[in-house]
Parts: sequence; structure tokens; C-alpha cells
Amino acid sequence: MIQTDPAGGFEVPLGEPGTGPTAPVEPGTVLTTTRPAHWLVHADGRHCPLPVRRWHGPPEPAVRSVVARCTGPTIDLGCGPGRLTGALAQRGLVALGVDISADAVRLTRARGAAAIRRDVFEPLPGEGRWAHALLIDGNIGIGGDPTTLLRRCAALVTADGTVLVELEPPGLGLWRGQVQVASGGPGRGLYRGPSFRWARVGVEAAQPAAAGAGLRVREVFRAGRRWFAELVHR
Repeated sequence: MIQTDPAGGFEVPLGEPGTGPTAPVEPGTVLTTTRPAHWLVHADGRHCPLPVRRWHGPPEPAVRSVVARCTGPTIDLGCGPGRLTGALAQRGLVALGVDISADAVRLTRARGAAAIRRDVFEPLPGEGRWAHALLIDGNIGIGGDPTTLLRRCAALVTADGTVLVELEPPGLGLWRGQVQVASGGPGRGLYRGPSFRWARVGVEAAQPAAAGAGLRVREVFRAGRRWFAELVHR
């Protein structure tokens, strides 16, 4: 879940990531979509849909495969509406969602899970004592510097803890830059939120990013069309 709140709580349904238009979009463009939608727009104009409907739904099989790897206290960074945090809590695990969106925190708590409104780089409860830290739904992009973010995660988990991250498919490499969340709908123009730093990490770029944070990739695994990695301390 993208840690920014220009979209008013992520309430608009979207399709799957990596599908839909990829051409540049200018402000004020009239959309041809038949329903409201949000996109992540890169500084060069490229844009991809944000899967808000998926974020609001129940845990999909790919997410369940990640949750199954968590066996102890887990912190879900950029938890969004809390489908992972909620799934962890339902398994009887200690779980905490973290998000800077007040709406995201409210929705996570509505699922019966614990959540706090906080930037991931601010002090967090239980630092150094979490068994697992999650960066799912593209959240390895938070802050625009994956190595710095992973170093932060390394400080949150125990010496034998794991950091579970979602990656882009092989071939992307590492992309860093400015993005905006844009929203629009039938008969409306395209409205953009404030610019913020973001990153995208392909499978092949995971190990270099992890190494700079004192971590290593223990395993890369795939669930359907999505790619994930389990990182541990070196």
C-alpha cells in the first residue's frame, strides 16, 4: 500500500497492477474508464493502475502464501486497509499495522487488528523484537531508497527475524524517482496528488539493495504472477 493519502482513503476500486494504460497522461485528461480509478504516475508520465479494490478485499492467495511464512510477532509496514494485518491477527499472531493514512489505520482496526498512524522511519513499538517485517504491495518503494528502507526493517526485526518484501518481475532492475497518485473517472479530468519519492525493485535488484542494508536474500518465491523475497540478516 502506497504510504500517501491524496486519494482520500483508497476507497476507489481498481484492476490488477501492471495492467491498463502505460502512456503519458497530462493533467486534465478526460478518462475513458467506466468507473473511478487511481494510478501511480511517474515523473516521465508513465502510469500504472493502483489495485485499491484488491487492497480492500480479503487476503488473496499470493498474500496468504506470505502470511503463512510468519510464525511470530509481525509488523506490517504500509498496511493500508489491513488485509495482511487482519489475516495475521486471525491466526493468533501478534501483529501491528503501520500507515501514515488515518483512513488506513481506521480500516485496519475495523478488521479487528492493531494499527498505528506513523511514518515507518519514526520510532515504532517493539523495535528489534519483531520476528517478521512486511513490505508488500510495492511498499519496498517507500521513501524512494530501498536500501535505506531495508536497513530500517533490519533494525525492527530480531537477529534471526525475516523481512518479507514484494518485488517486481525479473527484468525491471532498480527504478527510483518522483511519482504522484492520480485519480479520475467517467467524464472527469485527471487529478494529481503531491509528488513524492518512490522506488521499484525487480527480482535481480533485490540482493544488492539487501546487501547495503546488512541483509541477504535467503529465498525468492513466486505466487501466481507476483514475486516475493525473504530477507535475513547477513
